[in-house]
Amino acid sequence: MSDLEFVGVHVHDGIGTLLLSRPPTNTLTRQMCREIATAAADLSARDDVTAVIVFGGHEIFCAGDDLPERRSLTAEESAVAADVLRTAVDAVAAISKPTVAAVTGYALGGGLTLALAADWRVSGDNAKFGATEILDGLVASSGASVRLTRAVGESRAKDMVFTGRFVDAREALAIGLIDEMVAPDHVYDAALRWAGRFAGSPRAALAAAKAAFASDR
Repeated sequence: MSDLEFVGVHVHDGIGTLLLSRPPTNTLTRQMCREIATAAADLSARDDVTAVIVFGGHEIFCAGDDLPERRSLTAEESAVAADVLRTAVDAVAAISKPTVAAVTGYALGGGLTLALAADWRVSGDNAKFGATEILDGLVASSGASVRLTRAVGESRAKDMVFTGRFVDAREALAIGLIDEMVAPDHVYDAALRWAGRFAGSPRAALAAAKAAFASDR
C-alpha cells in the first residue's frame, strides 16, 4: 500500500489501522476517497487482520469535504465526487471484520458518515460531530442520512441534518452516535482494547456474523 499518499495501512498483532493522513484536517478529496476504498478492501482481504480501526490521528478525525476542491468542480465532476465518497464509505462498511472508528477532534459531514460506517465508535470527550453539509449550501447524501438515522433515530437525524449543528461528545454518547467516550489522549488505546477482544475469534464466523447484519438492511 506504499502508493497511497493520504491513507496509511498498518497491521500489528492482528489489528489493522486505516489511518487518514491529510493534515491538518483530513478533508476528503476525490483522491483521498479512492485511497480509503483501496485501503479498506486491502484490510478486508488480509488473513492476518482480525479487526480494523479507522483513525484520523490524534488531532482531527475528518472535517468533511475539501470545500475548495468541491467548489471548483463542474456539475458532472461533483456527481463523480459524491460517488467516490459513497464508494469509500461503503468500502469501510463492507470490511469483513469488526471495525471501530477512533474519533478525535471533529467528525463532520462526510467524516461523520465515514465514522458511521464503522461497527462501533469511540471518541474523546472534547470531540464534535455534525452533519454540516447544509452550512455550506450542500445536501447530505441519502446514504449519509440513512446511516445517521440508524444510529440516532429519524427525529434526531433530521435535527442534525436540517440545522447542521455541532453535537458534543456527551450528547453523542447519550443519543447513540458514539459507543464510548474517553479522555482525548486515550482514544486510540480505547479502540485498540475494543478491537483486541476479537484476537482469538474465528475470522470466518466473525465475517458471517457481520454479513448477517448487512443482509437485514
